[in-house]
Amino acid sequence: MDRKETFRSKKLYLLDMDGTLYLDENVFPHCLDFLNAIRAMGGNYLFLTNNSSKSVSKYVEKMERLHLPAGKEDFFTSTDAACAYLRRNGPYQKIYALGTASFKEQLTAAGFPITDQLEEGIDCLLMGYDTELTYRKLEDACILLNKGVTYLATNPDWVCPTAYGSAPDCGSFAQMLEHATGRMPYFIGKPRPAIAELAMEKMGCTKEETVLIGDRLYTDIACGVNAGITTCLVLSGEATLKDLEESDVKPTFICQDIAEIYGYIKE
Repeated sequence: MDRKETFRSKKLYLLDMDGTLYLDENVFPHCLDFLNAIRAMGGNYLFLTNNSSKSVSKYVEKMERLHLPAGKEDFFTSTDAACAYLRRNGPYQKIYALGTASFKEQLTAAGFPITDQLEEGIDCLLMGYDTELTYRKLEDACILLNKGVTYLATNPDWVCPTAYGSAPDCGSFAQMLEHATGRMPYFIGKPRPAIAELAMEKMGCTKEETVLIGDRLYTDIACGVNAGITTCLVLSGEATLKDLEESDVKPTFICQDIAEIYGYIKE
C-alpha cells in the first residue's frame, strides 16, 4: 500500500502539536486544510501532546486564536495520561504537583489530593512541563526525592520547540534533578504506548485504523512504534534527517511537513 492509500485508509489521526501543526503562534501551511480533509474523508483526529503546561481549556483557546477547529473532546494530553496512571496505580495519600497552575487545576478537578507545599503525608512527586518553575520547587523536589517518595513525570521531552529555537522541557528538568538526587522519574506520556492506546480506546479505533504524526523520534514516533501503529515523522520541528540516521527508532513514513501529508489525502 503506497502513502496515499495508507493515509486515506486511516480513521484516526493522532497528532502532535508543537513542531507538527505549529510553532508558538505560527500555524504551518495547509494545517487547516489538512484537518478539514481528514473530516471530509470520514476520519477523525485527536491532538496528542506531551506538553503538560496547559490545561485542555487553554489549548482550546489557543486553537481558536490560530483559527483551527478544536473542542475539548479533540485533545488527549500527557496530563490525561498521568490521571489514568494515578487511578490505576494509586491511591496516593498526597501528591506534590510540580507544574503550572493549569496542571494543578486539572489534577484537582480529576479528584486527586495534590499540594504544592512541603507538608506531612506526601508519598508521590508528579512533575510536568513547568513554565512557572522556581528554585523553591526544585528544592522541594530534592527534599522529597531524598525521602524516597514515588517519582513520576508526564513526559521525557528534553526541549519544547519555539519560534526562537528551543526551551528546556520536562526531560531536562528531570536530568537536572538526577544530578542533584541520583533519581530519575517514571515517565508516563510519549513514548509509553499507553497514551496512544488510551486515545484509540477513547475514539473507538483499532491499531490498523490509526496513524500517529509527530516531529520527535524519541517521544512521538517511539510511542507509535511501541503501540504498534503506523507512524509518520515530519521534519518541521525538532527531528532532523541526521537524527533519523543515528536513531534506532524508525517511522513508517517521513514527510517534510503537514502540507505534504495533506497532498496525499486531499480530494
